[in-house]
Amino acid sequence: MDLTKYPTKADFYDELLTPQNRARQGLQPLASFLKKQTLKQMRERQHNAELAIQTMGITFTVYSEGENIDRQWPFDIIPRIIKQKEWQRIEEGLKQRLTALNLFITDIYNDEKIIRDKRVPRDLLKSSKDYRKECEGVKPLYNSWAHICGTDLVRGGDGEMYVLEDNLRVPSGVSYMLENRKISKQVLPELFERYNIQPMDDYPTQLFDTLSSISPRPADYPEVVVLTPGIYNSAYFEHSFLAQRMGAELVEGSDLVVGDDDCVYMKTVEGLSRVDVIYRRIDDTFLDPEVFNKNSVLGVPGLMRAWRKGNVALANAPGAGVADDKLVYTYVPEMIRYYLGEEPILPNVPSYICSEPTERQHVLQNIENLVVKPANESGGYGMYIGPRETKKRTAEMKRLIKANPRNYIAQPILNLSTVPTLCDSAIEPRHVDLRPFILQGNKSYVTAGGLTRVALVKGSLVVNSSQGGGSKDTWIVAENEPGGSR
Repeated sequence: MDLTKYPTKADFYDELLTPQNRARQGLQPLASFLKKQTLKQMRERQHNAELAIQTMGITFTVYSEGENIDRQWPFDIIPRIIKQKEWQRIEEGLKQRLTALNLFITDIYNDEKIIRDKRVPRDLLKSSKDYRKECEGVKPLYNSWAHICGTDLVRGGDGEMYVLEDNLRVPSGVSYMLENRKISKQVLPELFERYNIQPMDDYPTQLFDTLSSISPRPADYPEVVVLTPGIYNSAYFEHSFLAQRMGAELVEGSDLVVGDDDCVYMKTVEGLSRVDVIYRRIDDTFLDPEVFNKNSVLGVPGLMRAWRKGNVALANAPGAGVADDKLVYTYVPEMIRYYLGEEPILPNVPSYICSEPTERQHVLQNIENLVVKPANESGGYGMYIGPRETKKRTAEMKRLIKANPRNYIAQPILNLSTVPTLCDSAIEPRHVDLRPFILQGNKSYVTAGGLTRVALVKGSLVVNSSQGGGSKDTWIVAENEPGGSR
């Protein structure tokens, strides 16, 4: 394929090719491989990947007009490559960030030092829809509330990585990251011989070890279960995938019961069996109908009582979502300085808080050149991208900001990096982000890479699979070390 016609642009950082269409250092093997392939050969490899996805049953669910629609997982075969030296810095930055966030959550539900020292405003937290009064006074083992975190990273036009947001409630996507690697090995075996690619298939073991470390009962093999809302949930594939890989039971709320001793038990054919750790994949408000949504049939009555008494561990812990708030995100660099006495390794994307009058005025006056996000939405829903919006949509967003400024932040439009993507008639650049997964219990762990999400629509910045995005395998490669990949 002819890469001389690949449309690089000076204001966008393409991760494979320079603006002069030369391969970046360490990426020559991939560029050479693509040059030797015909479009027909690439399309055949892509077809084989899609057949594998279909055979393996890798799907996700889209909610549309009151219906649940299962769709095949969208995957582009051209990998995204990040060099190991850069990744080592990113990994340290991710560990630093989650450590500070967990210390912050412990603090705000207990001593509130950061609030009393006026480093974070009290109103910001107490007005968060994910602040849970029911969690006040709780101190989980290792001060770890968010045991599993998916932090979204983007590379700007300057080539640097920035943190776009943290996902601390029930982050998803790790199963697709693992399956992407399996498919890549099938359709691109030649490239695995050219690069020393860091393995990532130990994630289920690392996840089980993290969950085991927070068990209230020391044991070689504690009873760990994955709590799912059921087969109609958009991430059910991942719930069942991780349960199977960990050797844990996949349960629904009706499979669990809290006994008179305030311990959690799983119903089995042999009777009740005590549960030590619940990896829950349902939202806080559905966890316990005695405490939150009284109409919830997804949770377990008495579960919060058992958790508060230390008889069961919940991952992620209830209340962790307070740090998932996009307004709280803007204070993470300050948290790192406050709790760790360190400078942030990974920078935030510059942000404007609409609840601050001066910043709100700036947003309203410059909204056509900004991205505006609801503070507590996910999946790209409710997002406003100034240059691409109609006058009607712009007027509506201004009205929403004025009516509820606490619910919005704004950011400059980043020139997100691009990676080569196989399109209908050529290889073209498409914008990407990256979601690595970080685990924290008695120790920290970061996946070697993560889930690269790609905006398959030309020019689009929206990478979410529910809105037309796809995915790529992400390779962390050691430089100048051919072979040895797994």
